[in-house]
Amino acid sequence: MLRCFVAEVTTKLAGQSFGNRLFYGTVRGIVVTICRVYLRLRIVDAHKIPKTGTFILAPSHRSTLDIPVAAATTRRRLMYMGKDSMWKFKPIGSLLTALGSFPVTRGSADLEALKRCIAVLERGDPLVLFPEGTRHRGRIIEPLFDGAAFIAYKTGVPIIPVGIAGSEEIWPPGTKLPRPRKCVAVVGDAIYPKDLHGARASRELMSEFTLELQKSLQAVFDQAFQLLD
Repeated sequence: MLRCFVAEVTTKLAGQSFGNRLFYGTVRGIVVTICRVYLRLRIVDAHKIPKTGTFILAPSHRSTLDIPVAAATTRRRLMYMGKDSMWKFKPIGSLLTALGSFPVTRGSADLEALKRCIAVLERGDPLVLFPEGTRHRGRIIEPLFDGAAFIAYKTGVPIIPVGIAGSEEIWPPGTKLPRPRKCVAVVGDAIYPKDLHGARASRELMSEFTLELQKSLQAVFDQAFQLLD
């Protein structure tokens, strides 16, 4: 049943044309250049991100700036979730699609969003998920949602934690423009779900995997701040 649903939602995930990929690469190049010059962005251990295959990139989340910083960690085209209301105005929707976003209905069951993410990965695209769920403050990684673990076990893809330090000070909530300060992103080692040989992952197993991700994300988050300070 899940695969049937995935097949249905895959048709809604556009943006795979050569033109869209070229546009994404061009915009990414401009954004990365601005980040490196204006924000002195430093990316550590980017080689840990696979050049082929699918994965879930799981950054810490303290600012809107985390989105372009995540894109700067790899040349590969990354996919992000977005509120479906942003697609109501066609030109904006087309732009978001070309930039790697896909719509998720706000207020719908969380399972729908998870299945949409699974469809992205099964299509072969890397996915960005902020496992804390929303923006937080401070240097402590908040308890994570099990969504990333659920998706990892459903698809068998690894999760790669990314700690981003400085983004909260550069572009805090409520400010219109980012401030010219230093930013550091540290890429952690990939975390793989256990091979269950087709068996279903228990809730306990997913909770353990989520806790492992939280510890790994905290470690790279701390490392990023050490390099920033």
